[in-house]
Amino acid sequence: MQSNALTPAAGSGRYKAIVWRRQLILLGLTAALLLSLCADLALGPARYGLGEVVRALFLPDSVPLQVRVVLWEIRMPIALMAVVVGAALAVAGAQMQTILNNPLASPFTLGISAAASFGAALALAFGVAFIPAAIAWMVPLNAFIMAMLAALLIHLLSARRGMTVNSIVLLGIALVFTFNALLALVQFFASTEALSAVVFWTMGSLSKATWPKLAITTLALVLVLPVFVRRAWALTALRLGEDKAASFGVRVGRLRLETLLLVSLLAAIPVSFVGTIGFIGLVGPHIARMIIGEDQRFFLPASALAGALILSVSSVVSKSLVSGTIFPIGVVTSLIGIPFFVSLILSQTRRSW
Repeated sequence: MQSNALTPAAGSGRYKAIVWRRQLILLGLTAALLLSLCADLALGPARYGLGEVVRALFLPDSVPLQVRVVLWEIRMPIALMAVVVGAALAVAGAQMQTILNNPLASPFTLGISAAASFGAALALAFGVAFIPAAIAWMVPLNAFIMAMLAALLIHLLSARRGMTVNSIVLLGIALVFTFNALLALVQFFASTEALSAVVFWTMGSLSKATWPKLAITTLALVLVLPVFVRRAWALTALRLGEDKAASFGVRVGRLRLETLLLVSLLAAIPVSFVGTIGFIGLVGPHIARMIIGEDQRFFLPASALAGALILSVSSVVSKSLVSGTIFPIGVVTSLIGIPFFVSLILSQTRRSW
């Protein structure tokens, strides 16, 4: 009678095969992202071939000065901002879904993006600056402060006795409606010129990306990612359930608080610079989860790469829909994300039955 149990050698071989497969997936996502980045640099009012883009990146002296200026000074900050913002929002969404154990959790659905939009609208419509000394940066600073206040409110209310993860998600949805209502009031009282600025900002746009803004967003991602990497084992254990994670020695309450604060920071900074970009934090982690699983050692980089790829491809699509016109990036990501969001809700409904 043969035993179905794996021998240690067979088990080790199977584990190595799984790891190798996941590494190949990460490599494939990286290659796709680099290709999309090159396509994003090539497209615009003046179109260049991929070969010319590659030469401008690695052999800048081999291309005309005009090409170098267009690619490095105008298009490069925008293309890289799409990559960094997509990665940041996807990582934020991935960890929100992990600590709340809810597939619908993301910076967009928990009200952080809506709060940022309201803060930016106050600056654009009425010139309200939460930090008067930094008037030149009042729009991103207002957006950042309101987003962090919304995250703090979620944390304070989630600490109340009897609050469950589902209650936190419902609280986030309530914040979405609240800040959207406040944003509508701002638009109602704003002048015609200010109204157009507010509407354009809420649609999300990468067109005003600059090297300093890119540096700040990248710094936030670089500082937060290592923290999540060090907590990869604890976050993976949390997906097994709070009781199971606690039995492994994980301090669930502290882990959830620290992760929520870091996620809020990671979501607030990109949104404050590029406006409301929805569904990246929802779709990116789910794609990563489907192709690579829940192990945070691979799930975290896969989420970052998937989010970066989605936003980079969206940037390419926004330039390609109508010749000579660049669509707001938030509109494109919403059109991509809404069908996925609906299918996710329907799948959850089927499971509940």
